[in-house]
Amino acid sequence: MKGQAREGRFTRTEKSWILYDWANSVYATNIMAAIFPIYFTSVCGQDTTGLQWWGYGTSIATLVVALLAPLLGALGDYKGMKKKLFSFFVLFGVLFTLLMAVFDIWQLLLTGYILSYIGFAGSCLFYDSFLTDVTTRGRMDKVSSWGYAMGYIGGSTIPFLISIGILLAMGMSNPAAVKLCVVLTSVWWGIFSIPMLKNVKQKYYIEKKKAHVVSDAFRNIGSTFRDIFKNKGIFLFMIAYFFYIDGVNTVIHMSTSYGETLNLDQTGMILALLITQVVAVPCSILFGRLSKRFGSLPMILSAIVLYFCICVLGFYMGFSVENASGSAESIANAQILFWIMAFLVGTVQGGIQALSRSHFGKLVPPAKSNEYFGFFDIFGKFATVMGPLLISVITAVTGRSSLGILSLILLFAAGAGILFFGRAKIRQAEQQSTQDRNS
Repeated sequence: MKGQAREGRFTRTEKSWILYDWANSVYATNIMAAIFPIYFTSVCGQDTTGLQWWGYGTSIATLVVALLAPLLGALGDYKGMKKKLFSFFVLFGVLFTLLMAVFDIWQLLLTGYILSYIGFAGSCLFYDSFLTDVTTRGRMDKVSSWGYAMGYIGGSTIPFLISIGILLAMGMSNPAAVKLCVVLTSVWWGIFSIPMLKNVKQKYYIEKKKAHVVSDAFRNIGSTFRDIFKNKGIFLFMIAYFFYIDGVNTVIHMSTSYGETLNLDQTGMILALLITQVVAVPCSILFGRLSKRFGSLPMILSAIVLYFCICVLGFYMGFSVENASGSAESIANAQILFWIMAFLVGTVQGGIQALSRSHFGKLVPPAKSNEYFGFFDIFGKFATVMGPLLISVITAVTGRSSLGILSLILLFAAGAGILFFGRAKIRQAEQQSTQDRNS
């Protein structure tokens, strides 16, 4: 790599790649997790209706990306295609995020969210796969962890603080304030995507035949799927990821909507999520450093265990409010528990995502990284279809959102079990990948 960094420094390419996390994380915070879900739930209805439709909308968006991911991944591995597809999804997401500021009807708000989320998720697919192009195998954990850390510092914390200031100044329930936050999200995302668009290039690729790009892409999908299935280590890691990342993403998407159904204070929830962003900065970097000492898999397993505890705490928080018929005392206690959960999520959220991305990058052949990451993404996206849908259905059937949260325990347990009992196969796959790269 031109201008290869010494151990303590990043190259311009690595910095530009890291900066895209700074760019797009504002969407994850303002639109997916904190401000917009509260606003949508209030517009749609203060009962469980808003939570249900938010879950359905998230499931639809992730399902679309999941179905497209293998084909997009296969096309992205061809020379020059990865950057073009990445650029398209960035522009698509930025545009529809901006258009969300125009809508007032909840059906149109939900449609805008679905389309903007497709742009966000599609760009992240190609962004993740660029990891093999921008750095070396030995630096992947560090670069990936710093990506998430910088996302929390810039993309989450700084514009999130500005958004909180706008909401406090104009009123938390003022639609104009929320719309201004949505515009801020779109502008921030677009401007800070420029270094990635300008400086990051596709280093590994497959030469394409102009007349047979799509048909060859479909053949490559089949070939890659067979290779993944034959490589038990990669296959087991992807299955485990399918389960545990479902829980992680569902917590991100549904936390404030869940809190809104319990009548928690909106300002309190938003400030609690700010704590998540602040705590996540050093913890994401710490996870990258600890992975050098203990390994990526043990650190991922430790994060899953903590998420298991978070789900139990979240269930207790909602169950106590429901049993007390929403009394002032139960809501006050739930507010405290929400803050504790926000702190705990901050300690592991960035770390588990960063190490999952970098560890998978160590397992795959670099020339087909985008196609492999396409399957990696489809596993993650189908999981995110299941989680919100599971919560929505169980909430609709039982009338208790706390029981939907409790169901996430099973997903984390399944992911941890597969990683633990399949760790020998996963390590063999990593060793084989290292040998292939060095040969």
